[in-house]
Amino acid sequence: MGRPRISFRRPRADGAAERMMALEQQSASKPVTPPTTAPEGLADPPVARRLLVPLLVVLLLGQMAVAMVTTAVGQTPTIDEPVYVGTAAEYLHEHEVVHNPEHPPLGKLVVTVGVALADPHVDASFTGDQGRLGRHLLYESGNDPWRLMLFARLPVIALTLAFGLVAFAFARELAGAAGGLTALGLYTFSPDLVAHGSLATLDVPAAGFVLTSVWLLWRARHRPRPYVPLAGAALGAALATKMSMLAAIPVLMALAGLSVWCARAPSVSRARALGRAAAGAGVLALTAVAVVWVSYLVVDPRLRWAPEQPVPAVHGLRGLVVDLLPFPEAYRDGMRVQFDFEDYPWQGFLFGRLYTGSLWYYLPAALLVKTPLGMLALWAAGALTLVAVRRLRPVAPYLLVPTAVLLGAAMLGSRDFGTRYAVFVPMFLAVAAGCVLVVRVRWVPAAVGSLVLFVAVSSLRTYPYYLPYSNEAFGGPEKTHLRLHDSNVDWGQDLGRLADRLRERYRGERIWLVYKGSGVPSYYGIRAADPRRADVREVRGLLVVSDSAAAKATGRLAELIDSSRPIDGVGHSITIFRR
Repeated sequence: MGRPRISFRRPRADGAAERMMALEQQSASKPVTPPTTAPEGLADPPVARRLLVPLLVVLLLGQMAVAMVTTAVGQTPTIDEPVYVGTAAEYLHEHEVVHNPEHPPLGKLVVTVGVALADPHVDASFTGDQGRLGRHLLYESGNDPWRLMLFARLPVIALTLAFGLVAFAFARELAGAAGGLTALGLYTFSPDLVAHGSLATLDVPAAGFVLTSVWLLWRARHRPRPYVPLAGAALGAALATKMSMLAAIPVLMALAGLSVWCARAPSVSRARALGRAAAGAGVLALTAVAVVWVSYLVVDPRLRWAPEQPVPAVHGLRGLVVDLLPFPEAYRDGMRVQFDFEDYPWQGFLFGRLYTGSLWYYLPAALLVKTPLGMLALWAAGALTLVAVRRLRPVAPYLLVPTAVLLGAAMLGSRDFGTRYAVFVPMFLAVAAGCVLVVRVRWVPAAVGSLVLFVAVSSLRTYPYYLPYSNEAFGGPEKTHLRLHDSNVDWGQDLGRLADRLRERYRGERIWLVYKGSGVPSYYGIRAADPRRADVREVRGLLVVSDSAAAKATGRLAELIDSSRPIDGVGHSITIFRR
């Protein structure tokens, strides 16, 4: 047999090759869309796998909800809560802004939802200052303070959980589902967020609204028309909750302009793009101002303003700034009250030192004490990742700059009372920490998971005493009172637990009490005298002192404590001495 002939034919010059190349280029230029049906041999992910992320989100938020609700059930009113609850009841029944002008209405309107559900009896004939207003409602008007406080706290708890979803969504957009779960884990196990999210106070709502505004501005980089006004509404909600959020206005206006600039089409000229960016910043500011006005109109459509307390005069540059604010008169008078507070010589306590005035490094030091160690490590890693990883650098100004500016403004304040003034830090930096998983290094996921687990264990160990939490490096919650005071440790929350302890272990003994809080000891069955009003030789039996009072003790109280023997503690916030 002969060998087969092999022929080589030249391609035909009929343009077939050229047409084939053009077709391939055309198909390559089209966006890739997912197929409507799975390719042969590939099945959809199992249902359990698709439901894993939602299930973990529910579990994380569920454990936080249980922690906050059970904490809210067991705590007596903290120092600030009766003021807000009393003012909320006043809004509900009198429809007028009278008390507590130093804080705008929106946060108290949130509390009003719970007060309305509790339906307490309100004494319309009451006249007095805002401190007595809340105590009168809770203890002198025939209401059950336990029930009323729980209902007042529930809307804040719900809002705190909602902000957890914001942190999850923000981090998921940046780093995927694993990053979102990391952020949510740090958020839900943060002792500060659990502690203050379970109280009828304003710190967590104000910080959460700012986080929401920043997240919406980040989304505005692709769709500015819907998201810039929404971000303005969230910023307005923050301003209508706490005046300290005013420091965020210039930062968020700059971010709004940046987002609109990034959303510009290539065909738009630079001058026109700058004009649109400026307009975006203006829309954000105008929407925020409108929300503040609406919050006052909801309370009183006639915008009556008859302050119960004298409004101090503010002069100089601060007075000029207040006069120029485009807000209702009640808001501007509240700013004057706040400036007056800033001029007061408050006492602080840090690492065993009692001082008058403020220390610029107080808040960073307090955060170092009261933040879980694993969380501190992930915060640092997250901030470094945002700066070091190229594709994450665009989000760095959105997460790091508002945090730095708000923290700097809080550090300049005159009241060194607690990390609640910086409760936005665990919110923003939780999102930053979730971005660590973008780093493609084999050991990173295991390290992040281990640190989140460490945070969870540290947080759960302090249950249900979240207010006095401190991390293991500083001895845990039982040692916090040696380094910090006020809302870091003892905010009056354990008066009910003290009553239970005295009944269980010290029934029939003489009680001398120095309590720092808004609760009324006699309501809980505590019959005690003030040792500061008696001769030292007469003080015999049990000396019970709130740890915040002990931290600032001078004169007779210091002498009594020094000559007594500690025998018991309640909630890591109250010490019982034997004399």
